[in-house]
Amino acid sequence: MATVRTVTETDVDELSEVLGRAFADDPVWQWMFPRHPERMARLFVTLLRHAHLPNGATELAGQGETVQAGALWDPPGRWKIPVTAQLRQAPTLLRILGTRTLPVLRGLGELEKSHPTEPHWYLAVLGTDPSAQGRGLGSALLMSRLSRCDAERLPAYLESSKDSNVPYYERFGFRVTGELRMPGGPPVWPMWRDPA
Repeated sequence: MATVRTVTETDVDELSEVLGRAFADDPVWQWMFPRHPERMARLFVTLLRHAHLPNGATELAGQGETVQAGALWDPPGRWKIPVTAQLRQAPTLLRILGTRTLPVLRGLGELEKSHPTEPHWYLAVLGTDPSAQGRGLGSALLMSRLSRCDAERLPAYLESSKDSNVPYYERFGFRVTGELRMPGGPPVWPMWRDPA
């Protein structure tokens, strides 16, 4: 049975490694890191510490003490990374992304422009270690937050970076609202879920 709990600072490194492996075959993440996929985990460390942990809504799942999956959620009105956090992340992002920094920032800017303005929970990242996929960990993480969305009567939003994941999210009530494209890169499917 999967255990779901809130991520703490002591979980950051292990969860970042899990997410790095989970997104190794993802088209958008491959576009971001075409030559250095090993840098993905370092980017997740930065995102967790500076953007998602402060919001207190990031969760992990696993069996026993082993971290096997994670969901990086942002509460209503807090999905946009504050300028102060962006400035703190800037040197690290430059080191991690290298020559990909400008195209990646342009792509993220396009996603931000299309982000809904109505209050909602934002699922920035959902990933399961490939060795643990198919065991219901992602579903447990989704239901942990979506049940609260329903109780609070709040919608949820995400961007699927894999077309094969669209039907998965549709099973949880999300629907595709369009298609965006990273600059010179792969498509992304924005998805919205009204509370049940």
